[in-house]
Amino acid sequence: MGARDLLDNIIWNSLTGPHSKFAAGTGDARRYAKGFSPIVGFRDAEQPDLAALAPFCEPGEHFYCDIWSGAAREGWQIDSEARMFKMVWEGAEPVEDEAPDAIALRAEHAAQAVELATLTNPGPFGLRTIEMGEYFGYFDNSRLIAMAGERMAAGTLHEVSGICTHPEFRGRGLARRLTSKLVRRQIRRGETPFLHVMSANAAARALYEVMGFRTYLETTVRVISPRTAAT
Repeated sequence: MGARDLLDNIIWNSLTGPHSKFAAGTGDARRYAKGFSPIVGFRDAEQPDLAALAPFCEPGEHFYCDIWSGAAREGWQIDSEARMFKMVWEGAEPVEDEAPDAIALRAEHAAQAVELATLTNPGPFGLRTIEMGEYFGYFDNSRLIAMAGERMAAGTLHEVSGICTHPEFRGRGLARRLTSKLVRRQIRRGETPFLHVMSANAAARALYEVMGFRTYLETTVRVISPRTAAT
């Protein structure tokens, strides 16, 4: 299976590949374990086996999934739905590290990373998400104000994710510099960077295109959750 084919169902290919150690589930449905990004994947993403996933989930949990656009299944509800682009790096390797002064994020930074992600909503994020790859950030004194890191991976593909900047510090190019840093590091490891961006976020997509990312496909992204007895 080629790199682009792996991207078609990247969540599943990540959960059954490099990130199997972070996964819980079955041969047909898996989730990232509690504490990591609340994302679920399926062997058949267009016809997800939600019944197989249910024993590994609890009422009150909400999960992101992509591709599936069918009707809600018994025992589950669709909380929200949007469209999302998958973009792959096709540019040249960045000539230099644009963020040499960025700080590598460690376990002691996890709570701040979640706080920043909650404020800026770059996508699903958990307390252990920064364990999924390299994460770098900028600080204002001791406060985390911008970050970017790595999430899903399969084959040579490696996702750049969690890209965000505190609203008070936007317009300085911090997130772009952190993204470029990760792209350069991935290319030097023989990997192919990719990312996700919401279709409605035209400004971010335009920036990524200028940097060297190109749209591979547009897909559905949903937030789903197990129904409680009351619903």
